[in-house]
Amino acid sequence: MSEPSKYDKITTDLLRPIRLNKAFIAWMGFLSVSLVICLYAYTIQLRDGLGVAGIRDYISWGMYISNFVFFVATSLIGMLITAVLGLTGVKWASPLARIAEIIALAFAAVAGLVIVSDMGRPDRLLYVIIHGRIQSPIVWDITVVSVYVLISALLLYLPLIPDLKTCYEKLDKMPPFARKIYKILSLNWNDTPEQQKILKQTTRALAIFIIPVALAIHTVTSWLFASTSRAGWDSSIFGPYFVTGAFVAGCAAVTIAMYFYRNNYKLQDYITEAHFDNMGKLLVLVSLVYLYFNLNEYLVPGYKMKKFEAIHLNELFSGAHALLFWSTQLLGLVIPIILLLFKKIRKPLPMTIISVFVLVGAWFKRYIIVVPTQEHPYLPIQNVPMNFKVYTPTLIEILITIAPFILVLMIVTILSKVVPIVSIHETVEEQE
Repeated sequence: MSEPSKYDKITTDLLRPIRLNKAFIAWMGFLSVSLVICLYAYTIQLRDGLGVAGIRDYISWGMYISNFVFFVATSLIGMLITAVLGLTGVKWASPLARIAEIIALAFAAVAGLVIVSDMGRPDRLLYVIIHGRIQSPIVWDITVVSVYVLISALLLYLPLIPDLKTCYEKLDKMPPFARKIYKILSLNWNDTPEQQKILKQTTRALAIFIIPVALAIHTVTSWLFASTSRAGWDSSIFGPYFVTGAFVAGCAAVTIAMYFYRNNYKLQDYITEAHFDNMGKLLVLVSLVYLYFNLNEYLVPGYKMKKFEAIHLNELFSGAHALLFWSTQLLGLVIPIILLLFKKIRKPLPMTIISVFVLVGAWFKRYIIVVPTQEHPYLPIQNVPMNFKVYTPTLIEILITIAPFILVLMIVTILSKVVPIVSIHETVEEQE
């Protein structure tokens, strides 16, 4: 097969999904209707206050903050795939870099909106910027999240520039305004050696810079908890504990996306079984590190058994939260590690099923970190209704919690329909 025919086949295969079809319109319609319902629930909360949710004076962080921590965590996968694996020269990860960056950008961008759902007066959000203090971890959080979103957007856009020029040249059946946008965004790319050098150097510099920013984004989030003296949060390992957990959630999210794109976009030649096998190995690696931090997080206070730590651990291990705790640890971490040690399991379908369990377990893990600790404050809970003592999410709270997931799906879906999900430029270079 001649080189031009290879290029034509790669271009045709990777540009094929960039079109409007009935399935896309139906899916976006479903997401839009679902989002409207969830936004209506938020208008009720905005009108009547946070009392319509299950959060009260004692349990003031519920599903909303659990959601925020989960979204920040999942967004770190862009750094792991693009920066860490990319800078170390791991070739198999190249076709997955764009998928990882789309997921990272979507989750990081929506994470900022998630935190608003926990605010009774979101109109005062600007005060955090105007009157924010450098001592406040919340100010650090806003800063690093904003910087991470910006760098993630650039790491998605810059490697796209050659493909945007290809889209302009090859998608001649697109509406003229769409082709004009592709041309403008391609920045007059001509694939000259000088342009290639600038693009590679800039991308490499951003990949290096995003590593400390990504580590900071979830470390600062962990400090929001660890800087308090509450039992369950008063830990010196929350930084690395949160970061490794983020890699676990991100790997699971990328694996699920890989399976969808591979089957629905007919990309079996570009997202192969070898990629699932390698992602399975990577998921085992980060899960083992995360399992170590889980053991450390509970073994040390369990050995000391201070009064309030004992109350907290007993609730997790054998109390009201025991079923959720053990289900999350076993189904979302331990059993996936054991299963993925076998090569036969590291196939597309088994890997995807396991990744769903891992991702769902990752969300409930954040719930376990956030909620049970608040149910056992140092001061006794006296003369309050039962719903102040025990946290129970309401329907409105659940709908508002679902809304960010819908937004992420909409962002990922739209980006997947306007740009090649696997880099044409890099795939052709590898073929050559």
